[in-house]
Amino acid sequence: MKVALVQLDVDLTLPVAKARELAVAKVHEAAEDGAELVVLPELWAHGAFDPVPWPATAEPLHGETAQALREAAIDCGIVLHGGSIVERTPDGKLYNTSLVFDAEGELLAGYRKIHTFGFDQGEAAVMTPGEHITTFPLRDIDDSVLTEIGLATCYDVRFPELYRKLVDAGAQTVVQVAAWPTRRLSHWLTLCRARAIENQVYMLACACAGTQAGLEMTGHSLVIDPWGEVIAEAGAEATTLYAEIDPAFVPTTRERFPVLRDRRL
Repeated sequence: MKVALVQLDVDLTLPVAKARELAVAKVHEAAEDGAELVVLPELWAHGAFDPVPWPATAEPLHGETAQALREAAIDCGIVLHGGSIVERTPDGKLYNTSLVFDAEGELLAGYRKIHTFGFDQGEAAVMTPGEHITTFPLRDIDDSVLTEIGLATCYDVRFPELYRKLVDAGAQTVVQVAAWPTRRLSHWLTLCRARAIENQVYMLACACAGTQAGLEMTGHSLVIDPWGEVIAEAGAEATTLYAEIDPAFVPTTRERFPVLRDRRL
């Protein structure tokens, strides 16, 4: 299965509508290059490190950005993980929310980021934490399950218990979206590999490029196999990272090296 991680340069000077237009164009390019699953990064339309505009740019789940993502999935005939948006609920709460659409435009999954970042500042002061993990089956054209996908966002990667819960719920692949600063690049690379190794999953880790609120973003989107091997890695600049993954390699790895069966806690 061919996957594409769209490592966008998030330009906070752009209105959300223009950011949508650019992101959708990249989704179309990835689909034209044969990608079956396309992933965008965290908060690509809003920015992740300046919470001041969020109340004004937040959208309901069926807002314009969600609709644009849905239409892109239909037009391209792909499964589209739309990175994440600032979701505003009817009661005024804000969430860092990921949406996944299939080729018919159906909402396959939604995930509200559980671990908000900022140590009582920034995102943690403005966003409401999600409460539920999310997994969903990615199906082939004959309706057979290719892989069970779990969802995670940025700071979540520092909390291994989340990934173990995803595995317990059946996850064989984790899609991890992020806006991660360059100064913590070594953490990003290490933590993504660790989550893949300890859970024997594919990690599809899509990060932002560019600069946000004076912080240089790391880029370095990654595709990591369940043995912990990095099979594709981007640099720091905006790009689209492609990789072929073999969903059957997950059960094969778990059978040959059945570490998950030896858990005692």
